[in-house]
Amino acid sequence: MKCRAVLAGAALALAGCAAKAPPPPASSLQTPAAWRSSDSGAGAAQVEPQWWQAYGDPALTALVAAALEHNGDLRIARSRVAQYRALVGVAAAGQKANVFVDTAPTRTRQLAYNGIPYVTNVYQAEFQASYEVDVWGRLAALTDAATATYQAEQANADAAALSIAATVASGYLNLRGLDAQLALTEATLKLREESRDLAKRQFDVGYSSRLEWLQAQAEYQATAEQLPQLRRSIFEQENALAILAGGNPGPIARGAELEKLEAPSVPAGLPSELLRRRPDIARAEYNLIAVNANLQATRDQLLPSFKLTAAGGVQNLKWHDFVNAPTALWRLTGAVAAPVFEGDRVQHQTDAAAAQRDQSVFAYENAVRTAFAETDNSLGAIYRLKEQAVQNDARRATAAETLRIAHNRYRNGYASYLEELDAQRTLYNADVGRLQLKTRILVASVDLYRAMGGGWVAKK
Repeated sequence: MKCRAVLAGAALALAGCAAKAPPPPASSLQTPAAWRSSDSGAGAAQVEPQWWQAYGDPALTALVAAALEHNGDLRIARSRVAQYRALVGVAAAGQKANVFVDTAPTRTRQLAYNGIPYVTNVYQAEFQASYEVDVWGRLAALTDAATATYQAEQANADAAALSIAATVASGYLNLRGLDAQLALTEATLKLREESRDLAKRQFDVGYSSRLEWLQAQAEYQATAEQLPQLRRSIFEQENALAILAGGNPGPIARGAELEKLEAPSVPAGLPSELLRRRPDIARAEYNLIAVNANLQATRDQLLPSFKLTAAGGVQNLKWHDFVNAPTALWRLTGAVAAPVFEGDRVQHQTDAAAAQRDQSVFAYENAVRTAFAETDNSLGAIYRLKEQAVQNDARRATAAETLRIAHNRYRNGYASYLEELDAQRTLYNADVGRLQLKTRILVASVDLYRAMGGGWVAKK
């Protein structure tokens, strides 16, 4: 009992030799109870893993699948995951015994004491095994740090996949919005052409002035000018999506028309659920775990290390004896090593590791707050855009009725063509606004999926 008490006291005394690490900063993070938006999605469907299928467009689903498989940035991220998975094995190997084998047959020619040279053959084979006893848990802490770093890289790859899927979905929906605007502009151009030809005929017969004809011509040219701009935007959007999908610049297959695409119902969820669904939050958490483990390993550098070494082998001066009856050699060593004085190097390293830990704490809190803000902003955007769409529908209905009245007045000679032309512009702008709002609502729903973690669930 007395011996055990002495050993325990010695262990406590040695443990006191570890560097001193300051305590972590107090958390200032507070999780809100609910979202600010009045359209919080209570009772709606949960986020699905392959959420992009909720839009019901096979072309969108195929495009996202191609991007998740072939995107260059994702392939880099997955390669980094494989790299850090291997580094976990490197760290774990430090907790295992190391065995080395060495064979060194030697032939030497030397001078004897009487000056006569002679030749000596030495046949030798030796193996050596060494093992460090992890008394203080330093090697285990290094393995824990490598494991947490690997998990952080896995979460980083998941975050990249979520970002790529959301970017592709947003780009495709924007592309369909541009397609719809191009179709609207082409249809409007035909109407402008008819109005221009009518104004020209009425000018030729003296029914209207040259000013009205020129204004109709100018309106036709203004509408025609928008077509190349829209086609260029479509061309560039297609190329961007093709690159995201891991291919060369080229055309993109289309699916459902913009009018048939509907934003899925707003997913339900409380702010606390983001802590397990967002991969960037998980990445920050794993980084914090890794830094804490590295801090422990750095702090324990001042503690003594215990190593066991065993070596054995055979040796003889003649090959026949070496093969048949070699001389066996062995040795067994137990070593205790500890730094005595290093100019406070370890303490300064510990202070630096503690500062990294504090930075990781703050980074984690910032990631959580950013997640709260992005989700709340996305919920608010959908709610307000839907309100705006209601007003746009009312404005478009008014513009359509105004154009009908103006057209009848012009046909019956009660008003000039300028009145109808102004009504046409108003209706066209309302139609463009309707298409843009529809696209923005769809893209805002993608942003919400991205903000809510996109169905990704942290692997515990």
